[in-house]
Amino acid sequence: MAGGAAAAARAAPGARGGVRIVVAGDRGTGKSSLIVTAAADTFPINVPPLLPPTRLPDDLYPDRVPVTIIDTSSSMENRGRLAEELKRADAVVLTYACDQPATLDRLSTFWLPELRRLEVKVPVIVVGCKLDLRDDEHPLSLEQVMSPIMQQFREIETCIECSAFKQIQVPEVFYYAQKAVLHPTAPLFDQEAQTLKPRCVRALKRIFILCDHDRDGALSDAELNDFQVKCFNAPLQPSEIVGVKRVVQEKLPEGVNDRGLTLTGFLFLHALFIEKGRLETTWTVLRKFGYNNDIRLSDDQLPPPIKRAPDQSVELTSEALDFLRGIFLSFDIDGDGALNPAELEDLFSTAPESPWDGAPYKDAAEKTALGGLALDGFLSEWALMTLLDPVRSIENLIYCGYAGDPSSAIRIRRRRRLDRKKQRSERNVFQCFVFGPKKAGKSALLNSFIGRPFADMASTSEERYAVNAVDLSGGSKKTLILREIPEDGVSKLLYTKDSLAACDIAVFVHDRSDESSWKRATDLLVKVASHGEANGCEVPCLIVAAKDDLDPFPTEIQDTTRVSQDMGIEAPIPVSNRLRDFNNVFLRIVSAAEHPHLSIPETEAGKSRKQYHRLVNRSLMFVSVGAAVAIVGLAAYRVYAARKNASS
Repeated sequence: MAGGAAAAARAAPGARGGVRIVVAGDRGTGKSSLIVTAAADTFPINVPPLLPPTRLPDDLYPDRVPVTIIDTSSSMENRGRLAEELKRADAVVLTYACDQPATLDRLSTFWLPELRRLEVKVPVIVVGCKLDLRDDEHPLSLEQVMSPIMQQFREIETCIECSAFKQIQVPEVFYYAQKAVLHPTAPLFDQEAQTLKPRCVRALKRIFILCDHDRDGALSDAELNDFQVKCFNAPLQPSEIVGVKRVVQEKLPEGVNDRGLTLTGFLFLHALFIEKGRLETTWTVLRKFGYNNDIRLSDDQLPPPIKRAPDQSVELTSEALDFLRGIFLSFDIDGDGALNPAELEDLFSTAPESPWDGAPYKDAAEKTALGGLALDGFLSEWALMTLLDPVRSIENLIYCGYAGDPSSAIRIRRRRRLDRKKQRSERNVFQCFVFGPKKAGKSALLNSFIGRPFADMASTSEERYAVNAVDLSGGSKKTLILREIPEDGVSKLLYTKDSLAACDIAVFVHDRSDESSWKRATDLLVKVASHGEANGCEVPCLIVAAKDDLDPFPTEIQDTTRVSQDMGIEAPIPVSNRLRDFNNVFLRIVSAAEHPHLSIPETEAGKSRKQYHRLVNRSLMFVSVGAAVAIVGLAAYRVYAARKNASS
């Protein structure tokens, strides 16, 4: 594994337009002299207060990537311009004067904190200028001087001292800055622990698996050679392969076996390259396999943002689902029909991180008693991720080994307004918004859907999801996603016109033992229904009467019957989470979502609006009929007149 620096540079972010390096620091630290000397290879006698953008010769460094250097002023009146330039930088060179210790102190008291305040997240090269003027009576090594600062500010990539006057290490300053952009250390290597970073390990593991064509856990000589040709456009000589394996075996015996280079050995080699300063080798490999500087697949490896109407949803295709069933079986090592946490982590060990460790995916699906995911729970999590973030779902499919065309992994469902017109939804995944006042039983409903015991149920004021498969008659399944909307989040949700477009069905939960809970739930129902009527995104609605094990409030039957009849929807569905009595509520939710033209509530305002439109249409019809009669009469008169004229 060798070479490839130029190839890596060409593929690096920012390389196409060149590398933009901004030089900043206190006045008098030698910024302008450093830039002129680097560009002209001579020390300037007279230097203007501020240099224009300066481009270095393209052939100055091996990567042959254009480098533009931006000089800056440290005066207060130019502070705004300085901030603008720093935010546009690919790398920042911070200068101090070796003969002025106060300028070194200013790095940690002003300049580095200022970069953080401006959220400038690029490599920083600290440069001590005027090395020829430093007082050598009390010499300190650069490491002694900079070690405390580098411990505090991890964004510092490299420290170097130079002299523009004596032309000592001037080209190296901008070489290190360019290299920090094209081949940054931070994403790959933990300097303190001296180990590869987890995301780098995960990416290299995926690359190893892709190159291990016979899946025997080692790269044979032929596979190593294929890898070398793919990444560096040149084969390895047999003696070079022997040499690579010998280096690994001497340091790490388990890095090589009788079948070839193991994953452990492959990772060791890359750590060795980085330790020896050959980061371009590892970056070449990563970029050949489509990774960007964040060690994620770059945008050109993924489908573009998916264009769809607000009331269209995205689902996995049968091809993608078959792939997921296959990897589920292959990672279910103990064959218990579920992926335990270790098996799930192994499955996602070639992704930048496990995608379901945080909200909204964490704890969204049903788990086994041992904390694993059965197949339904596993596929449900994928369905949720595909609905909420389809590009991320495809990205993780690729990390897990999906080799098909990314566009073949998803399908966009037709618009829900067309489903209403055809009186049937063909979707396999339905999203249900769950509304209701506080302590009505929303969270308990979600928890019961994913099999959590009643004792574990806790109320929450945050939006959350629960997803599971629902068995239908005939052996088919649909995936139902419950999205809990906190009571105080409803106004925010309904702020935008299309806020209900993604909702296939809405459920309104109330505590049937509490009259105030029912009134607040009714208010929410009217609010949501009114929003749907006003914006043309009406949704089917169901009412759920929770806590059926408690005595209802006195007028519960009359009040709920009146409201459901007035609005034209089903009577409330009683459920008791404590008694585990759900009255097939989830099946009824799916059934209502499948028939989107039914169960749509009508408010009084909506009825009045409809009545008004009917009157207008009737008036238009009367006018149009009258006009038609008049036209017919006029035509008849013209015929009569024509005949009369002819006879005379």
